[in-house]
Amino acid sequence: MTRLTHRDVPTVGVGGPVGSGKTALLSELVPRLREAGLDVGVIANDILTQADADALRERFAGVVPPDLVAGVETGACPHTGIREDPSMNIQQIDAFLADHPELDLVLVESGGDNLGATFNPELADYWLFVISVAEGEDIPRKRGPGVVDCDLLVVNKTDLAPHVDVDLDVLREDAEAVREGPVVFTDCKASDGIGAVERHVTEGVLFA
Repeated sequence: MTRLTHRDVPTVGVGGPVGSGKTALLSELVPRLREAGLDVGVIANDILTQADADALRERFAGVVPPDLVAGVETGACPHTGIREDPSMNIQQIDAFLADHPELDLVLVESGGDNLGATFNPELADYWLFVISVAEGEDIPRKRGPGVVDCDLLVVNKTDLAPHVDVDLDVLREDAEAVREGPVVFTDCKASDGIGAVERHVTEGVLFA
């Protein structure tokens, strides 16, 4: 029997600063992918904790088998495990496939990091970067590699715009000016924009 490896399953990276809403986005996105008939594994990266993985495992109870939600403790800046040395994440994907060769997709969430976080192409076939409206209107203008180079930029927490004095039209114009790829605005609390994220992910990875 041929042994499957991480290269046998499409992998999507999910990056972004602390508090941008990566975990909230996954909480909305993964059930939709499951409803679409996809078998999904989820990895949450953090420095020295399993907190995000535990939260996602609880959130996905009855939706995703608990052994398909795993935490990777990088022991250093989170981007180390997704960019410089993705071996721990790759090993976890291989472990998923050893028990679940039917997997259709793996989502890898990075720990919170700055605008410079990117995903090693050896790890992620497609990656999205999540920023929050609450971080300010000028985030796209800073042109961090995460914002500019990602396959999909997600601007989250749009519901907060009136409370933090952010003009969403200006934010959109600036985001589209600094990058060539798509931009989706989301409000995870209201599930707004999640369908668009799902379409970009599935079309970008599964049907590319």
